Amino acid sequence: MQYNTVIFDLDGTLLNTLDDLTDSVNYGLQQFGFPARNKSEVRQFVGNGIRKLMERSVPSGTSRDIMEQCLSTFVEYYSNNLQNKTKPYDGICEILNVLKKQGYHLAIVSNKYDAAVKSLCNDYFKDFIQVAIGESSSVAKKPAPDSLYAALNELGSENASAIYVGDSEVDVQTAHNAGIPCIGVTWGFRDKEILQSEGADRIIDSPCQLLEFLNK
Repeated sequence: MQYNTVIFDLDGTLLNTLDDLTDSVNYGLQQFGFPARNKSEVRQFVGNGIRKLMERSVPSGTSRDIMEQCLSTFVEYYSNNLQNKTKPYDGICEILNVLKKQGYHLAIVSNKYDAAVKSLCNDYFKDFIQVAIGESSSVAKKPAPDSLYAALNELGSENASAIYVGDSEVDVQTAHNAGIPCIGVTWGFRDKEILQSEGADRIIDSPCQLLEFLNK
């Protein structure tokens, strides 16, 4: 199969955002006297958008009103601190450069809120990726396929020529809901066994293996 379009998840796939997410979650929790979460916990909590992240982070039994306040505090803090420790995974910019030169259409689809997705894409990947879609009221979040369809539409690409690359069970579900293959990556926020159990079409351990898959 010849592919001409590669759509990427962001957190845990292109960018290692875990430290900044953990710091921002804990800032929000601190403001309400809640205990901090460690990186391992936050790693398991991400993937379904920031609301789910905070719902999972606050103590069990926290009222909806307090959770919403905690969420707002997190968003405000994270928006100003999302690049303190965040960086692309090793080899990512190199493969994006190669894919662009080879003529692939590239996009990001994430459950992170849309303003942060566009900001991070612009700051780290503007030379390679022009289409970046995050969570917003205008499109259903993953695992619904809507955001992938939106990206394909913006790129002028067809389902049959596209693959989705991600690190979590949500990414596998999203790709399959959209009718496209999912390449699971093992360097992100989920273990290889989860990707296997969800039925990822291919699992890779390094960015260069994506090039090998596409160019074989």
